[in-house]
Amino acid sequence: MIGESLGPRFGPLRDSNGSVPVRATDPQLPILTVVTIDPRTPVLIGSGQTLHRSTSLADAKEPTVLMAEAIRQAALDAGLTSVPNPDSLRVVGLLSWRYGDPAWVVADQMGLTPRETGVTSMGGNSPQTLVNLTASQIQRGQIDLAILTGGEATRTRHRARKAGEIIEWPKAPADQMPQLFSDPDMQGPFDLAMNHPDEIARGLVMPVQVYPMFESAIRAAANRQPEEHQRVISELWSRLSDVAASNPNAWSRQPRSAEEIRTPTPANRMIGAPYPKLMNSNNDVDMGAALIMCSAAKAQSLGVPRDRWVFVHAGTDCHEHQYISHRWSFCETPAIALGGRRALDLAGIGIDDIDVVDLYSCFPAAVQLGAQSLGLSLDRQLTRTGGLPFAGGPWNNYVMHAIATTMNDLRQRPGEPGLVWANGGYATKHSFGVYSTQPSPTGFRHEYPQSEIDALPSRALADPTSAVGQATIEAYTVMHSREGQPEKAIAACLLDDGRRAWGMSEEPGLATAMCSGEWVGRSVELDPTGTLAA
Repeated sequence: MIGESLGPRFGPLRDSNGSVPVRATDPQLPILTVVTIDPRTPVLIGSGQTLHRSTSLADAKEPTVLMAEAIRQAALDAGLTSVPNPDSLRVVGLLSWRYGDPAWVVADQMGLTPRETGVTSMGGNSPQTLVNLTASQIQRGQIDLAILTGGEATRTRHRARKAGEIIEWPKAPADQMPQLFSDPDMQGPFDLAMNHPDEIARGLVMPVQVYPMFESAIRAAANRQPEEHQRVISELWSRLSDVAASNPNAWSRQPRSAEEIRTPTPANRMIGAPYPKLMNSNNDVDMGAALIMCSAAKAQSLGVPRDRWVFVHAGTDCHEHQYISHRWSFCETPAIALGGRRALDLAGIGIDDIDVVDLYSCFPAAVQLGAQSLGLSLDRQLTRTGGLPFAGGPWNNYVMHAIATTMNDLRQRPGEPGLVWANGGYATKHSFGVYSTQPSPTGFRHEYPQSEIDALPSRALADPTSAVGQATIEAYTVMHSREGQPEKAIAACLLDDGRRAWGMSEEPGLATAMCSGEWVGRSVELDPTGTLAA
């Protein structure tokens, strides 16, 4: 066993017979109890982040190059002179290029020979879910060292499409099929369909449509007038931009005032009311990130300095009711509450013990739902990076940047725990991780509390042909044109019997009217096609 002295937060370690002693991060921390580090304990030893602002397509970098650079940075971060050959190289599902097996391409570029390569399913929860899976497999002895990475070059793809140019980026051989990482203990990688057929039929398929509806429900539940609520969320977002301004790995390091964020302008056009552009995730980035994970024994054999080690204490994975059509409420996320509380319980701490936290921050509604469900005040800082609008939102891989940043922050705060919440879909799929520079006396612990969530109340979705007549708006948004004009109203409505129905209108007068005042709680009429009328 590997012996170590722990501090007051999680308790100390002492050598056992045959153990190899490891120096504590802070030798001044008081010793409270005695445990030992199992050699199979999973530990993060290195992290790397990269971003590239190409001046033309000629000097652009494709996603696997960004990943390879981040991996090399992670090795340097671990104090290593070269990248260790992994048992497994794992890539978060990416969107800006189809490689076949991107992990194989990365390994081939770097001269690595992992015995397995593969990808995750889609979803912003994927990086934390992948950490949880990898920690479980390291602890069980299935692998000793894994490299986790992800990257996107969406900015370059957009520029190439606009210029009408064809990009010649590599692909894996046609017969090189990627493994889809999953695990029986975790019930698969949560490759859930995100949209109910009725939602698809109505074109309700984009986060920029759904999260603004959540926002209207949150606002109404808080009993705030639209103008007051807009001040609250713009101030929240301004605090995120301040963090990004001090983050060397952030895409946008310009601090933004609350007034600037909430005020629509040609450069900050309204997208889905009440969100102007600066309240939306910024996916137009070229970014990569990587983590190196291994067993404590492997870290020691590699000679990784102890002050680089960050332990994964606990993790949970779960999801809300699969479709938003069946959620009981748009201003509550019970799976976040249950999954987050369970992760903290497994780590033996409470939310009041957490100072270092990164909540998924694609839109203001997500942060508010996460904070509310976890028992965190909006007045405190809830991001380590600056969030997806400012630090950058490279599709599914943002949370790998969050974990990398959290690792560095925890190294500066020895013994303190950190919490990361990852989110996929429409506040649908959730993954939690609890981290510290001090090992857990109980090793890594993970749970998948889905059966408890599935038993929670849900709503039936009314067939459009039966959802005719009077209904009450419970959440809504108005989508705007690129010129900033209201063009389509979307409303989730409740019928008298409690069923949910969707209503939409492209009538300019109604769309414009719904941009003023509060419409949650108003009575409206639905016709057999689902068209909304005031």
